Amino acid sequence: MGRYQEVEDLITQLKEDFSKFYDKENQAAGTRIRKGMQDLKKMAQEIRTEVQETKNKRTEEAAKTATKAEKAPAKAAPAKAAPAKAAAKTPAKKK
Repeated sequence: MGRYQEVEDLITQLKEDFSKFYDKENQAAGTRIRKGMQDLKKMAQEIRTEVQETKNKRTEEAAKTATKAEKAPAKAAPAKAAPAKAAAKTPAKKK
């Protein structure tokens, strides 16, 4: 969860600047917020790319594993005993 921690740390760093900008009307804090938000946007895009690449890689590996399983000779299933035939019933005689 390293990437999540990086996002959380960045947001935590911006908390004080948000307070300074909105509560104390410090304009320099607004500049720092904009820079931090741009960094957050960049980080979010990097994470999105990583997630997509990881997902695709896992899908490819699963497909390769499935293909190998299909190519492997199947083990012969043990023969099952034939079910016993039911005794033939003779029709009842009519009187």
